[in-house]
Amino acid sequence: QVQLVESGGGLVQAGGSLRLSCAASGRTLRSSAMGWFRQAPGKEREFVAAISWGGGSTYYPDSVKGRFTISRHNAKNTVYLQMNSLEPEETAVYYCAHSERGGRLRVGTGYDNWGQGTQVTVSS
Repeated sequence: QVQLVESGGGLVQAGGSLRLSCAASGRTLRSSAMGWFRQAPGKEREFVAAISWGGGSTYYPDSVKGRFTISRHNAKNTVYLQMNSLEPEETAVYYCAHSERGGRLRVGTGYDNWGQGTQVTVSS
């Protein structure tokens, strides 16, 4: 029903910044929230940020609060993740996800659709 395509990943030095984009297409009328997760090889999927599509309420774990910012551009059906002061430990594949109901936004099971991911590598 909803297709998500991430872009903007790449290689940055520790302390650097990067902005990820997620373009949504398909039947998005039932969208209620969008989120970002990351997963490194052999590691568990980790919640990064979430935003309600209409109201713009945002949610972050303590690990990224103050450094990462999630935002949206409604006309383009696109959400962004601005990442500042990146650390090597944050090297991972970053995924965007869509939640139809808008609940349980800090866990992967709260989402219904996922993008293919974009690689972010932070060098030391």
